[in-house]
Amino acid sequence: MSLFIASLNSGSNGNCYYIGNDKEAILVDAGISCRETERRMNRLGLPMQKVKAIFVSHEHSDHINGIAVLSRKYKLPVYITPATLQSSGLSLDRDLVFSFKAYEPVVIGKISVSAFPKFHDAAHAHSFNITCNEVTVGVFTDIGMACKHLTEHFAKCHAAFLEANYDEEMLEKGRYPYHLKRRIRGGLGHLSNAQALEVFITHRPAFMSHLFLAHLSKDNNDPELVNELFLRHAGETEIVVASRFVETAVYHINGSYVPTQTPVNIVAERGQVQFSLF
Repeated sequence: MSLFIASLNSGSNGNCYYIGNDKEAILVDAGISCRETERRMNRLGLPMQKVKAIFVSHEHSDHINGIAVLSRKYKLPVYITPATLQSSGLSLDRDLVFSFKAYEPVVIGKISVSAFPKFHDAAHAHSFNITCNEVTVGVFTDIGMACKHLTEHFAKCHAAFLEANYDEEMLEKGRYPYHLKRRIRGGLGHLSNAQALEVFITHRPAFMSHLFLAHLSKDNNDPELVNELFLRHAGETEIVVASRFVETAVYHINGSYVPTQTPVNIVAERGQVQFSLF
C-alpha cells in the first residue's frame, strides 16, 4: 500500500499537509480555516471522512488556526504534546486530545506516525515521518538548523516536505527589522534555501522520488528562484514548490525509484498560478 500526499497550504499564512493511503489519512497541522481545508480537499477529490487524525508540530498560529473547528466538526483526534497544547490556547474536546512522544510511533490504521524534536522557537516542536508499508514521507518545516535528527530522518524518506524559507540575500536586503532577521536565521527560526539544499544534496536517499519545497517566505523568497536552484541538483527526484496560495496536486508515492507522474510543478506567486513542465 502506497501513500498519497498533498500540501493544502504552505507558508506563514497557514500550513496543512495531507498524507494518506486508500482507506485513511492524517493531516499534519491545520493552519488554514476548516472551510478552506474542506474546499481544497474537495477540489483534490479527497474526502474529509478519510482523515482520521491531526498531528500538531507546534503551537504557532499558522499551524493551528483551523484545528479546533476541524476537530469539533469531524470528531477528529488531535495528537499534540502537553507543552504545545498549553501554549496553543486551543479549546478542544478532552476526549479528542491525545499526546505523543518522540520516537514512539502512533498507529492510525495502517499508517504509522513517528515524531522527533526539532530546533524552533516554540514550546515543544516536532517534525514527523509517516510510514505505510515501508513507504515513508517526512514533514520537515519550521526548522532552525539541520541537526542530526533531521538528516537521519530525511535519509529514510521516499518523499518529503522540506522547508526552504528564505533566500539569504533577499532576507539581508529586505525590509524586515534586524531583530526579526536575527530570529529567522538564528538557529531557532527557519531553514534558508542554501541550508535546505545542503540537506537535500548530502542526505537524499537514492529512492527519494519527490521533494516538496515548503514554507517559503512571502517577502524573502521567490518560488521560481528556489525551484531553479533545486532543479539543478534534482536528478530523478521531482521538485514541487508548495504554494502559500493554492493546494498542490495529489502525488502518489509508491516507493519506486522513478517518479510515476509527469513532472508538472505548480508555482504560485501573489495569487497567479502557473504550470511549468520541467
